[in-house]
Amino acid sequence: NFLVTDPADIARTIAEAFHIASTGRPGPVLVDISKDALQAETDFSWPPTMQLPGYRPVTKPHSKQIREAAKLIAEAKRPVLYVGGGVHKARASAELLRLAELTGIPVVTTLMARGTFPDSHPQHMGMPGMHGSVSAVGALQKSDLLIGLGVRFDDRVTGELSSFAPHAKVVHADIDPAEISKNRHADVPIVGDCKEVLADLIAAVEASGEKGDYTEWWTLLNGYKETYPLGYDTFEDGSLAPQYVMERLSAIAGPDAYYVAGVGQHQMWASQFVSYENPGTFINSGGAGTMGFAVPAAMGAKMGRPDAIVWAIDGDGCFQMTNQELATCALEGVPIKVAVINNGNLGMVRQWQTLFYDQRYSNTNLQTARRIPDFVKLADAYGCVGLRCERPEDVDATIRKAMEINDVPVVVDFVVHEDAMVWPMVAAGTSNDDIKIARDMAPKWENEE
Repeated sequence: NFLVTDPADIARTIAEAFHIASTGRPGPVLVDISKDALQAETDFSWPPTMQLPGYRPVTKPHSKQIREAAKLIAEAKRPVLYVGGGVHKARASAELLRLAELTGIPVVTTLMARGTFPDSHPQHMGMPGMHGSVSAVGALQKSDLLIGLGVRFDDRVTGELSSFAPHAKVVHADIDPAEISKNRHADVPIVGDCKEVLADLIAAVEASGEKGDYTEWWTLLNGYKETYPLGYDTFEDGSLAPQYVMERLSAIAGPDAYYVAGVGQHQMWASQFVSYENPGTFINSGGAGTMGFAVPAAMGAKMGRPDAIVWAIDGDGCFQMTNQELATCALEGVPIKVAVINNGNLGMVRQWQTLFYDQRYSNTNLQTARRIPDFVKLADAYGCVGLRCERPEDVDATIRKAMEINDVPVVVDFVVHEDAMVWPMVAAGTSNDDIKIARDMAPKWENEE
């Protein structure tokens, strides 16, 4: 956060802001320029000399810590690579793939790391956490070593922290030293850029010449994958399941498209039922979880990758927070495609009201059965193409029609069943061991009858 009151400082401060935003742990920087500074005249010179005496992110990991991590990897019987968004931000997906294949260790990718490791890879266990797969949650809970790379050990992944991965030692690598041991004590803390950490880990593992035998571990985890795959309900009245829309969108748009989600049920379904093979192809708002993120973020993605297909996956609640940016897309020629998953409700809040508040629905019904607003007419009013799909048999044709329109933005109103829920689910504040695969249905772990 900078406050600039001297016009002579403007150029230097902007350069410093871009440097901070794009190095270390990337993030937003606010530059507040006073009005008198904005209106004044000054001499401009470039490049300026930056003045950031306290800003020196550590990128190179300590070799002793790398050796300690390699030693733990060699000794472990049930290790897991717990991969977060920091690996993607370090552009280290190739190094991650190399380490995973070198060691044979299973991989879980958090919401912010989806695509950083290919979904189709046999070592991928899925996404962990509140709406993670049983195989990913089980891998973390049953592990004896967590190799955390660019992760925060946040509550959406850990559930009740005291019961998270109770038998695991922890190697935690992050470029931000404030994250290490913040939530879970790290037996081996590593401060550094994940790209360099992974490169050094690969070298250390290769130098040791030791490789663990994970046969029993893989038997257990593959059993979870086969017994508890992701699934969903279909509806007898012929109405649309949102998960089916995601599956078909993934199949038709393919792994080279970019998918940008808002926040809520549709965000979780987009993470669960779209197959990601390439890093950076799933863009969504973690952390604060900003409703309304999808449309403006998709616009940015399309500006950055003008030749790529960009789909914004939004909810009918999220979409109404920032759909006015369709005007910008239409005026500036940014032909994004928007899939509105329209269940007529603020879906995630409704799901919690169903499960935890005895169906006392309060302020979640958006009454879009009355089509207020009518998203097709709204799209047309903004100079976009509006389409509507209400039946499973029309999904493929509707998506293909949207894919053929590449000169203006397209909005597709997918009218889905209001009672569709996100499963699996770990209820807030409970242990990951208590994950439910559907209402009142839980997996059986290997130490249970």
